[in-house]
Amino acid sequence: MTALRRASGKGSRRLARQLVLQALYEMDVGGHDSTGALERLIEETKLQGELAEFARSLLRGVLEHRAEIDAVIEKTAPAWPTAQLAPIDRNILRIAIREFLVDNLTPVGAAINEAVELAKKYGSNSSSKFINGVLGSVSVSGTVAQEGD
Repeated sequence: MTALRRASGKGSRRLARQLVLQALYEMDVGGHDSTGALERLIEETKLQGELAEFARSLLRGVLEHRAEIDAVIEKTAPAWPTAQLAPIDRNILRIAIREFLVDNLTPVGAAINEAVELAKKYGSNSSSKFINGVLGSVSVSGTVAQEGD
C-alpha cells in the first residue's frame, strides 16, 4: 500500500480517493485510527484545500455509514461476506458506494470508473471485474437511504 503515497496526478480527486483507501486499509489491516492515518497522508502528500476536505468528507461518510454500506455489499454479493473480501476490494466498494449512493458526491458512472481504476491499480487481477459488477448492481438497486432522509 505504500505505492498509494506515490500516486500520480497530485491535486486530483483520484489522489484524495487513494489516500482514503490507504487510511481505510490501515484501519482494517493494521488496526490504525483511520482519521489519524488520513491526516498523516494528507500532510505527507501536501493535499490542500477542497481536495483535502473532499478526502476527509469521504472518509467520514464511509465511517458513519459503514454498517449500511456493508449491508448493501453483502446483499449485492451474498457469496462474498464483507469480512471475507480482500481489504482493498472491500474499501474500494465502501468508498464508491459512499460517493454515489449515500449522498451523491459523484455521478454514478464516474464513481464506478474511479473505483475500477483503483481496483486495477491496487487490487488483484479479478478485482476490477468484481468491483464493476457489484457497483453496477448496487447502482441499479439504490438501496442506501440518502443523507438527510
